Amino acid sequence: MRCKDLIAKLEQLSPAMYAMEWDNSGLLLGDAEKEIRKVLISVDITDEVIDEAVRHGADMIIAHHPLIFSKINKVVATDLTGRRIIRMIENGICCYCMHTNFDVMGMADEAAERLGLIQSEVLMVTYEDDISKEGIGRYGFLKDICSLKELAELVKQQFALNHVTVYGEADTRVAKAAISTGSGKSMIKYALKTDCDVIITGDIDYHSALDSVAQGLCIIDAGHFGLEKIFIRYLKEYLQREATTITAVESVQDEIGYVV
Repeated sequence: MRCKDLIAKLEQLSPAMYAMEWDNSGLLLGDAEKEIRKVLISVDITDEVIDEAVRHGADMIIAHHPLIFSKINKVVATDLTGRRIIRMIENGICCYCMHTNFDVMGMADEAAERLGLIQSEVLMVTYEDDISKEGIGRYGFLKDICSLKELAELVKQQFALNHVTVYGEADTRVAKAAISTGSGKSMIKYALKTDCDVIITGDIDYHSALDSVAQGLCIIDAGHFGLEKIFIRYLKEYLQREATTITAVESVQDEIGYVV
């Protein structure tokens, strides 16, 4: 399958029009006419992920986070991003990134389904027409009212996590929850507006958590990678259904940092 035809399949799932203005999703490296037989799917494009792609003989890396995000004026081996670009070009590896367009059309509903949210609605609307509203995050009611501690255990189970950070009293009863994968500090205000009892997200700093709990919103910080790693399996399963000539390989990329 040609690169551009594979991209068409990916954009059937998560159309580029849903990406945020500041984002840099899409084909960031490579030839749209290149024949693609094998892809490596990852959350990020690190040196280790590129090593994986080379070992597997992958023609493309499909990542959630963009390889190129900030403006670059030169591509040289002494620069971190430049070094990665050069290595990928040398090995004939294309790069396609599905960032906020997948957050809106893919990640949000998948995360809500894993929590079992009932009457799920968009948390932060980024697109609206006469037919639908789309956007970042989801909120809704839990299947059963439970304690904050019990919900934290459910999050660990559903997202295959060893630990989460909880802000709020462990025995607090929670019925209405919001979930926003990735970095969710900016989503706290939306969870408050929708009268949620708790938000599940990542990258929450101490003072934001303190202020949130003071306003009656508990937080379960499951980590940026911890929630977004569902991208890998989700996309692999999609390609197995919709692009059967492509071999999709899951990256074994691990979260940076660990508990000691």
